Amino acid sequence: MNYRPKKLDPSVFKIGCSQAGKNKWVDMGKQVSRKVQHVEDKVKDLLIRIQDGEAIGKDDINSLKARKLIVIQTWKGYSVRKGPNYAPKRKKVATDLTRENLQRGDWKELEFKEYNFNAKGPPAEAGHLHPLLKVKQQLKNIFLQMGFEEMPTNNFVESSFWNFDALFQPQQHPARDSHDTFFLEAPSTTRELPEDYVELVKCVHESGGYGSRGYMYDWKREEANKNLLRTHTTAVSTRMLYALAKQPFSPKRYFSIDRVFRNESVDRTHLAEFHQIEGLVCDQGLTLGDLIGVLNDFFSRLGMSKLRFKPAYNPYTEPSMEIFSYHEGLKKWVEIGNSGMFRPEMLLPMGFPEDVRVIAWGLSLERPTMILYGIDNIRDLFGHKVDLSLIKRNPICRLGIN
Repeated sequence: MNYRPKKLDPSVFKIGCSQAGKNKWVDMGKQVSRKVQHVEDKVKDLLIRIQDGEAIGKDDINSLKARKLIVIQTWKGYSVRKGPNYAPKRKKVATDLTRENLQRGDWKELEFKEYNFNAKGPPAEAGHLHPLLKVKQQLKNIFLQMGFEEMPTNNFVESSFWNFDALFQPQQHPARDSHDTFFLEAPSTTRELPEDYVELVKCVHESGGYGSRGYMYDWKREEANKNLLRTHTTAVSTRMLYALAKQPFSPKRYFSIDRVFRNESVDRTHLAEFHQIEGLVCDQGLTLGDLIGVLNDFFSRLGMSKLRFKPAYNPYTEPSMEIFSYHEGLKKWVEIGNSGMFRPEMLLPMGFPEDVRVIAWGLSLERPTMILYGIDNIRDLFGHKVDLSLIKRNPICRLGIN
């Protein structure tokens, strides 16, 4: 063994000793002695067989791989031969039988593509309802179920008189400033107003009446004549009530759902145009209790059974209340609308009997729609930035359906 370092590499000697002892070729004691006359090197034989392209057993392959004597390599081969539909030139199969094929007579020689009955056809292009329209229709159904009549709201342009003055809203009110309202340049003023009614409205603004002192200022006709984009659908309610007062009195229930415009900064919760929902009941002897009862009935049909009311101020309603509903998801009370009883200074100049009262409430259409459809930015719901795929994929609205 003294000659080992001169004849063999240490790593080779180590492997040789291991294999010789394992196969019992030598006796490894204080001295190394031969135990067999002839050595059969199976590893060498396996490697030669692999080199010659012969197959060996799986266990032998794993043993050689573990000793890093072989590396597995994979070759893929393909055999190409002529098929039954072989042709020197590519032939395009026909998918449709056309008029020209029939006229030329070549339809007899055409080869048609097989029809795949499992293939899906292209999606049908069709119109889709916007989420606002779906919620709007459900709200309409609720109003109709409660016996309300829809008001015509097709006039976006309104005069300041019907939008503000007839509602007993003073001309110096901040809402009438150009920073809050869109005034028209052409036509800038209205052409006609009911003169007798205008005079009564002027008097109640300047000096009061019907138990009121009025606002005690100089009312200006030119301010009332200004045209604007209506800031609320209450302007429509005013016209309807004025027309109702000119007839023999009968109780009425009106509602409207339509677009209004306000000069506001656009952000994730505000737009310069939005939709207002409004309902009103006109009858004799109505009280605040009737208003609360109607509100509970209306909002319970929307799935809002927990309501609270907070005193508020509006120029044309007294008393006035803000409406709050408990939001189960947010675990808190959320403001959902405004309400009140129209003031005598608004109703009596129209010609209503003194015992006639009008209760009314309003809320936006966008807020409940955003909640129902999980939208947190109003610009994703309404306006030029709306994703058209939202219109195609939004689910039906089941508002008010038991």
